[in-house]
Amino acid sequence: MKTSEIRELTTNEVAERIENEKNLLIRQKMNNAVSPLDNPLKIKKTRRIIARLMTEMRQRDINESLSDKANQGSSDKSEATV
Repeated sequence: MKTSEIRELTTNEVAERIENEKNLLIRQKMNNAVSPLDNPLKIKKTRRIIARLMTEMRQRDINESLSDKANQGSSDKSEATV
């Protein structure tokens, strides 16, 4: 999954994808422990997808908190001028 695809998802969809990918990673690790996977790089790809998804969630949290602070700051200034 590319970063551009992740950015198009809603926050709820990103959270849902994180859960799904984490479950997939657990299953892949279990299967690999029992019998080696045909392509062990799938585990690495899944970990990186999870990292991309979590990075996007964190970025959205930061942007949201910054916009909240900006809105709060502008409302404080308008009250001070009144």
